[in-house]
Amino acid sequence: MKQVADRDPDRLMRAILSRAPVGIAVIDYAGRYISVNPAYAAIYGYADVEMIGQSFLMVFPKDAQDSVLARHQDFLDNGGDLGGEWPVVRRDGGQLTVWSNSVSFPSGGRPDRLVYVLDITEHKKAQAKELVAATVYQTTSEAIVVIDADNRIIATNPAFTRLTGWTFADVAGRDPRMFRSDRHDEAFYSEIWRTLRVEGLWAGEVWDQRRSGEYYLRDTTITVVKDALGNVKNYVVVFSDITKRKASDDIIRWQANYDSVTGLPNRHMFGDRLAQGARQATETGMMMALLMIDLDRFKEVNDTLGHSVGDRLLAKVSARLRESERPGDTIARIGGDEFALILTGLADASEAEAIARDVLKRFEVPVKLGYEQVFITASIGISLYPGDAQSTEELFRNADQALYAAKAFGRNCLYFFTSALQRAANARMRLANDLRQALTEEQFVVHYQPVIDLKTGLIVKAEALVRWDHPTRGPVSPATFIPLAEDTGLIVPLDDWVAHQAIAEVVRCRTVYIPCFQIAINQSPVQFRGNDLSGIGWVKELARQGLDGEAISIEITEGLLLNAEPQVMANLIAFRDAGIKIAIDDFGTGYSSLAYLRKFAIDTLKIDQSFVADLGGTGFDICEAIIVMAHRLGLEVVAEGVETEHQRDILTSMGCDFAQGYLFAPALPADAFEALLGAQVGRSAGPMESRMKAAGE
Repeated sequence: MKQVADRDPDRLMRAILSRAPVGIAVIDYAGRYISVNPAYAAIYGYADVEMIGQSFLMVFPKDAQDSVLARHQDFLDNGGDLGGEWPVVRRDGGQLTVWSNSVSFPSGGRPDRLVYVLDITEHKKAQAKELVAATVYQTTSEAIVVIDADNRIIATNPAFTRLTGWTFADVAGRDPRMFRSDRHDEAFYSEIWRTLRVEGLWAGEVWDQRRSGEYYLRDTTITVVKDALGNVKNYVVVFSDITKRKASDDIIRWQANYDSVTGLPNRHMFGDRLAQGARQATETGMMMALLMIDLDRFKEVNDTLGHSVGDRLLAKVSARLRESERPGDTIARIGGDEFALILTGLADASEAEAIARDVLKRFEVPVKLGYEQVFITASIGISLYPGDAQSTEELFRNADQALYAAKAFGRNCLYFFTSALQRAANARMRLANDLRQALTEEQFVVHYQPVIDLKTGLIVKAEALVRWDHPTRGPVSPATFIPLAEDTGLIVPLDDWVAHQAIAEVVRCRTVYIPCFQIAINQSPVQFRGNDLSGIGWVKELARQGLDGEAISIEITEGLLLNAEPQVMANLIAFRDAGIKIAIDDFGTGYSSLAYLRKFAIDTLKIDQSFVADLGGTGFDICEAIIVMAHRLGLEVVAEGVETEHQRDILTSMGCDFAQGYLFAPALPADAFEALLGAQVGRSAGPMESRMKAAGE
């Protein structure tokens, strides 16, 4: 009894309060802290001595203090309830949410109040997260199914019912095997379970059945949820219906790889197959042959019987060509009436000749088109790999040269790439010597062809095109001297010179006419392979003139992407990072990869003028496919070679963005081009502004 009597109740109470995990404070009638325990002070980030004697309003936001003080006074005077959640402020400015309650008690004639507080900030955050999660679960467009460790369905969300037709009541407690289609075998599902056991996650595409029995393709993710001991607690399945999207992707993929008229691989897929054949020839030591096949006088059929009959003829011809196609070979439509046959695994050139003669023989029988019988022949150019060429581009070029030789020899025949054709190349080399002198003597001039915005009809860009006026030969076609410049390496200084001229011109155009004007310059693959970005001289000039990257667009060929070497890849990425726009010139005539279009962030596709010229025939489908594909990939499209209003109107209706061609203007010298811009600016100015410009004000 003495031990109990010796205990000090006040000291015991203070000890209890000092160790209590709950914040406790006593506030007097005037609203000042009389006492706070350590837990209370810690909640607000103060020491207890810093709070004693201070107004309890110190922990409340300033804009809430008046209302809090009024409630405090009313509580002391009239009773009531001060319990609940309160937003408060820590000493360091941090925002908290606390739960508190108060009890009033008499003290010296006026009531004080005892307050106890809990910090519920994290609890409120968790509640908010749970609310968000519940909202997402209920409103997301993706179906969610929760399965227990015994593989029984225990929860679904509303999207599950919308996508499958099954309600939760239909599937509760059932095995999800009930949804399986017969499009996957047992090994497929076994692999899913193996992956879940090993990795705890599986993602992929699964064919399932709706309640109606309809099959649909779903993009599915399955996640394993485990408890603290590592035991499987649940499987969470999240999926969406991608049936329509997949079908759309398949259509785009087909359009990108196959010709719509003949169903044959198009130029893009042909490029892939040609590269594969070259690799195979290198690895096996066998020979590959490229047969370029061109229909003789096909234009006469189109002009006489119409383009629809011409398309039917192309389809019939492609069927005959397929009869000469062996396993492992590829027959492709390159464009217009030109086909290519890739022959792989050849022992010698005689095999290629035999197949080529078989192709010619198949043209001896007339093609029946309804009531019409059409007699058509073909010319074939043949080049061998690796005998005639060391690259697919060279192989293609040699076969094309041989094809033109076959045409020159009277058509309906075949022609191998030979030394005679090489002699013609020697003549070109003599011209290359003149090309070197032309660079030294500045015989070149840059012309600018306007690029029109088809929505507004205004000139918004231009393409810089180099012209050569030979002192004795006169004008030399770029189709002649550009390949020579590339072969000799002179293309690098020539490209640099053209780019410097274009940069100076874009500075003038932006200063005087159109602030956001852009000029496109053609860049040779040689430039990309031989230098890194810092070694391309005109890039520094762009910076020196204070121009942003968008002032210049570079145009490259599809072949550059097909054989993208490390240096080429690095340069393309560097151009992209510098903000310089990248366009694929003559798109559809080369062999670019759609994957590369995304990888290198290509901005623009330029439809080759051959397709624009054939808008009344197969060119219509090709142009439309390119435009649809480009827009789906987020690219702009420029149509080249627009010569008639009809072509312009068709391209506009297809959604083509820009166009250039003789309908608008040919490539013009700088002064004539600037005069054209000046006229456009004058037309777009208001009457007063036009008079001021005319008066020189």
